[in-house]
Amino acid sequence: MALYAIADLHLSLGTDKPMDVFRGWENYVERLEKNWRALVTEEDTVVIAGDISWGMRLEETGKDFAFIESLPGKKLLLKGNHDYWWSTRNKIETFFAQKGFKTMQLVFNSAERVGDITVCGTRGWLYNAETAEDKKIVARENGRLIASLNAAKALGGT
Repeated sequence: MALYAIADLHLSLGTDKPMDVFRGWENYVERLEKNWRALVTEEDTVVIAGDISWGMRLEETGKDFAFIESLPGKKLLLKGNHDYWWSTRNKIETFFAQKGFKTMQLVFNSAERVGDITVCGTRGWLYNAETAEDKKIVARENGRLIASLNAAKALGGT
């Protein structure tokens, strides 16, 4: 069993916001799949640390999550600053259940054990945020990080 981490997939399989318009992102979905399948087995876990889908609403993410579901391994999902589709845990988990997505789990104000490692976290933000809105986001994410760390501690994580 191995633990991997990746972020910034920026999938747009169900929306019209392709990343391959940027240099270096050409055929990135195909390359992502090829490399993932070459490394990750069904026994492994992959932390996907945000910026998962360009869908604006949860309903627009179905093809992106179907793609992720088709890849081997268990996936732990954390929210990124571009995950505008992210709503409540209940809505996302209900959506996953309705779609038959069984290999993805949220890490949101929570923690998950992977072998003897505990995975937790929250959405990042600018450390030197100056605006009132930025400060509000930093304070909220700080609270979420504390909740995640407390959940990790409860699971025996250090």
